[in-house]
Amino acid sequence: MESVSRRARPVIEVKDLRKEYPLGEETVVALKRINLSVRRGEICCIFGTSGSGKSTLLNQLAGMEKPTRGEVRIGGVPVSRLSEEQLAAFRQRHIGFVFQSYNLLPGLTATENVAMPLLFRGVPKAEREEAARRMLCRVGLSHRLDHFPGQMSGGQQQRAGIARAFLARPDVVFADEPTGNLDSRTTVEVMEMICSFARDFHQTIVLVSHDPEMAQYADRIVTLIDGEIVSDEPTQRRMLP
Repeated sequence: MESVSRRARPVIEVKDLRKEYPLGEETVVALKRINLSVRRGEICCIFGTSGSGKSTLLNQLAGMEKPTRGEVRIGGVPVSRLSEEQLAAFRQRHIGFVFQSYNLLPGLTATENVAMPLLFRGVPKAEREEAARRMLCRVGLSHRLDHFPGQMSGGQQQRAGIARAFLARPDVVFADEPTGNLDSRTTVEVMEMICSFARDFHQTIVLVSHDPEMAQYADRIVTLIDGEIVSDEPTQRRMLP
């Protein structure tokens, strides 16, 4: 019974979250009393137009910013209360990121970039680079193992970014507009890849997007307008081959 209860507990819990920013003599309220939970293994899309608060919410969930009020917990850990040092250690163990701009280090090869999460965990070089090569082969980059980011296309760089995000099997992967710089064909390939990893590793994905097509890859869509959740609906998620 205990193991069932642990699996059923949300991996992300947000309670009464509020975020304000000073702007001159004014105060901008970016998020207004957000309450949200995301289950383990779920793909949740935070959906909204520019200025809706979705990027601010992502920053709060990932511990990039402190809330004005309220709390964020991941796996029961109050990330909104951790120090910067504690947050860095927590992210290395439990969180992965897929960025719109790829965020690969230009002076490192694809293998070295993908291996970085294991470097932070103290895994020996030969072991972490072998794991990185296996992941790169899985995302179709077996011919790019020793290439630098500048020698790869945008789609190839994003594949490497996905391999890096999932390499260490984090509990949660945050994907911030991960296909924003890609063409429509590559967008489909990247999203199917993210969903496949989430399914295979039973990982939680929080996807931030303004694109209705991308949102349909999620299990549910949480829509923000002016810093408030206005709907939270399940989807008919696309079936993967």
